[in-house]
Amino acid sequence: MHDLKMVRADPTGFDAMLRRRGLPPASETLLRLDNERRSVLTALQEHQARRNALAREVGEGKRAGADTRLLEAEAAALREAIERLEAEAQRVEAEIRFALERLPNVLDDDVPEGEDERGNVVVKAPPSLPVFSFQPIEHFELGERLGMMDFEKAAQLSGSRFVILRGTLALMERALGQFMLDLHTREHGYEEVSVPLLVNKAALYGTGQLPKFEADLFVTTDDRWLIPTAEVPLTNLVAGEILDERQLPLRFTALTDCFRSEAGAAGRDTRGMLRQHQFRKVELVSITTPEQSAAEHERMTSCAEKVLEALNLPYRRVLLCSGDTGFSAAKTYDLEVWLPGQGAWREISSCSNCRDFQARRMNARFRKADRKGVTFVHTLNGSGVAVGRTLVAVLENYQNSDGTITVPEVLQPYMGGLKLITPLPPRL
Repeated sequence: MHDLKMVRADPTGFDAMLRRRGLPPASETLLRLDNERRSVLTALQEHQARRNALAREVGEGKRAGADTRLLEAEAAALREAIERLEAEAQRVEAEIRFALERLPNVLDDDVPEGEDERGNVVVKAPPSLPVFSFQPIEHFELGERLGMMDFEKAAQLSGSRFVILRGTLALMERALGQFMLDLHTREHGYEEVSVPLLVNKAALYGTGQLPKFEADLFVTTDDRWLIPTAEVPLTNLVAGEILDERQLPLRFTALTDCFRSEAGAAGRDTRGMLRQHQFRKVELVSITTPEQSAAEHERMTSCAEKVLEALNLPYRRVLLCSGDTGFSAAKTYDLEVWLPGQGAWREISSCSNCRDFQARRMNARFRKADRKGVTFVHTLNGSGVAVGRTLVAVLENYQNSDGTITVPEVLQPYMGGLKLITPLPPRL
């Protein structure tokens, strides 16, 4: 959510920001509505002041035995006028909110220009990629040959974009999530939180998923919404709060199932686990001060990188361009992992600094230690990382020519010391 004072102070700059995102100018409409609201509120205040004065005059007149019928008639007319003005103020306020809540965040100055992912900039990459002595295959072929990845049965149960994992692949998925949580809580200072998977509209509005991205979400018949990411409940832990600066930064992490309709993904990644309706992800959320948020963004991204480095997976860091940066983000780094079976880089984590954009929607503030008044916090979120996509990356990068999978050393303690995944025996 944007501050109208910022728009009024620099309408040209605000429209320039929208152009960077490929959007038309909006300042003229916003300022027209703001002027209309100011005029209505001024008239309302004048009418209310006259109403209060009339109430005193009527009271004094009655006590003096005077005829107050004309004053009372004027008061009745004023009540009707005030009701009309209050309704008009509510209408204009709703129009302003409708316009503002659909506009994306202001981009940081160092976000590169670009229309889409082709404008993204690689800022860190490995010196070389792994070389195989055989032709590596994709994860779904590996999983099916192991007898531990079943898309057909999942489709019978739930439809497309679901998977059933069995045996040691199910164990590895659990191990990956546990390993990530342990790393972030024990070494990176994040507090583990167990959160609801169902939230209300207000929570989704606060982090920017509603109203713009309603089609991407699943909703129940009693108006509860399945979370698309733990960013929603974790960030909303500070909704409506006034924090003490000495509490900041707050760092939260959670391992949850996530649910997305993939409404705009028809025909994309229809095979395999890369784009599922239900998947597991370890989420990182930071609540901090404006002065700390840029450094916190770098720190959070590094924490996500540590997961991939511990697993010895080839990855690169990418700075998203203006046309590819998400709605609520001011700046985003994507981490992309190399999938040798697919022969492509695929996103496995996205770490964003949202500045005060979400905080304004959630009314999340803090009180500075050295001055009066309150200030909006800055919020950040990132994948630390996507468990399903990490499983995909491990399968493809640790595959052997005989179809077995070597278990990464760091995961072996979480898998009972298992070092090699071999196929399940054929079902009778």
